[in-house]
Amino acid sequence: MVKYCMGTIAVLPEHLRNKIAAGEVVERPASVVKELVENAIDAGSTRISVDITRAGRGMIKVADNGAGMDREDALLAFERYATSKIRSEDDLFALATMGFRGEALSSIASVSRMRLVTGTRRSADGAGVCIESAGGELGAMRDCPASGATVEVKDLFFNTPARRKFLKSDTTERFHIIDTVTRAAIAHHAVGFILRMEGSEVLQLPAASSLRERLLQIFGKELLDSLAEAERLHEQVRVRAFVSAPAALKSNKSSQYLFVNRRPIKDQAVTSAVYRAYGEAIPKEKHPAFFLFLEVDPAVVDFNVHPAKREVRFENKSGIFNVVYQTVRAAIGIGQAGERIPMQREDCSNGTATGDIAGAGRPAYRQEPIEASPPASAQSVSEEPSFYVADAAPLPSFLYLGDTLVALAGREGLTVVDYHAAHERVNYERFLKRMAGHSLPLLFPRQVALQSGECRVVLEHRELLRELGLDLDDFGRNTIIVRSLPEVLRDADLDALIGDIAAALIEKEPGSLSGEKGEDIDPLDAVRKALAARLACHTSIRGKEAPDGARLARLLQDLDAADNPHTCPHGRPTRVVISSAELRRMFRK
Repeated sequence: MVKYCMGTIAVLPEHLRNKIAAGEVVERPASVVKELVENAIDAGSTRISVDITRAGRGMIKVADNGAGMDREDALLAFERYATSKIRSEDDLFALATMGFRGEALSSIASVSRMRLVTGTRRSADGAGVCIESAGGELGAMRDCPASGATVEVKDLFFNTPARRKFLKSDTTERFHIIDTVTRAAIAHHAVGFILRMEGSEVLQLPAASSLRERLLQIFGKELLDSLAEAERLHEQVRVRAFVSAPAALKSNKSSQYLFVNRRPIKDQAVTSAVYRAYGEAIPKEKHPAFFLFLEVDPAVVDFNVHPAKREVRFENKSGIFNVVYQTVRAAIGIGQAGERIPMQREDCSNGTATGDIAGAGRPAYRQEPIEASPPASAQSVSEEPSFYVADAAPLPSFLYLGDTLVALAGREGLTVVDYHAAHERVNYERFLKRMAGHSLPLLFPRQVALQSGECRVVLEHRELLRELGLDLDDFGRNTIIVRSLPEVLRDADLDALIGDIAAALIEKEPGSLSGEKGEDIDPLDAVRKALAARLACHTSIRGKEAPDGARLARLLQDLDAADNPHTCPHGRPTRVVISSAELRRMFRK
């Protein structure tokens, strides 16, 4: 029991309070970009430029042509909870601006060296003010010519080294910055954006006349032409949706964007509504691209539930679910206008909804038995054809438990096998061995279009990928050209493959990885193992029906021969053994 005495509780000093607040608002360089860009948008800017050095660790500079501030307001802006956006509690439920808390500038200033240069449009002589701060302490202040606002943030987290060491690689931090600016640009098509990194232009988006034009600027004609569009107004909610046609689904979720009143957010229920609208039109391991724009009466949605404003709380969650579901169904040409569908109960642990339909994490799968013979692509890429030949030793009787689990009885007790995880392990090790093979030049080099952040990540690691047998170059306009690839991947879907490589590079942090048992591995092995794990997952057997006994027997033989038969590449167990002694104890024998 903790004992308290007089003087134990104290009010924290202001500078410490600001650092705690910064921990909620400023997670990484992209958080700074987001807050400053939103301030620029709220100031009525029509042109915003963002300059980055050293992935935001060195400098972040956001300049705009908005309303700007006079000297008095500029000084107040460094105070916590100082804002021009709201005045009363009622304003929280009638928000028309991106920001409203008045925390951003003071929080950013408390963990960086900041300079603010600003002046108002109405200033006759163009006079403005320049204010500098370090760690939240105001320093030099002087008059200077200015219009709009320019905020320069240097040495982020210089006074909180523990925070700084948790930043990811430059590649990952740059990706998040590009993603942040991209989302702001989508939501505000009438604003022009420029993003430069190390002086090199990454995004240049002139003000667009329409949302479609902005999507064209960012993602190109090919993606835009593959999207179906629909709009629906229901009570206090208007939904505008651009979604993949069922024939143009993607292999990853990189092109999924959701905005509520122009705020980029994440919401499992809304994403689940999109997947459910497709129903069985989504095959295994495919995902729709979608751009959803919800306009909701501010009185029925709460934006004040997350420090970074990434989440919202809807007053009528099921109503939002249904209007999104109906809009997507209308866009892809299935369903009836008046159709209503009940929400599934959400499982927050894995992002899916229970019932027949999966949520944001994965599309719904048909419950099909494992076929006795695989598709040709599975034979050529994931496993040997002999896997499907019934030449294995007789298998003891087994019981199908549902999902991908089977139970087998043996002399040592009861073994429960996850046959998907087991197959992942077998395929993973086969991929690793085959990736050391020859590179296959393509007779006709292929072009692959990517998002800006993905393209930059892939090109930054082209030498690494070349060592894997994947030869590619920049083809301009967020497109790469592939000239050769590992022979084991000769039949792979190239667009999906490059997307998986980009995701592996972003998620797995080449150069700072650890192996399956915690050992350090070099960047080449990091990429090889990350890619092999993704491909193994995509090509391994699935299903929710009892598997064929002969195939299961062969799978168990191959698993026993694996270097690490105990877990799949993601660390999940392939099988769990309950000994006879444990079983007897369970029954108190």
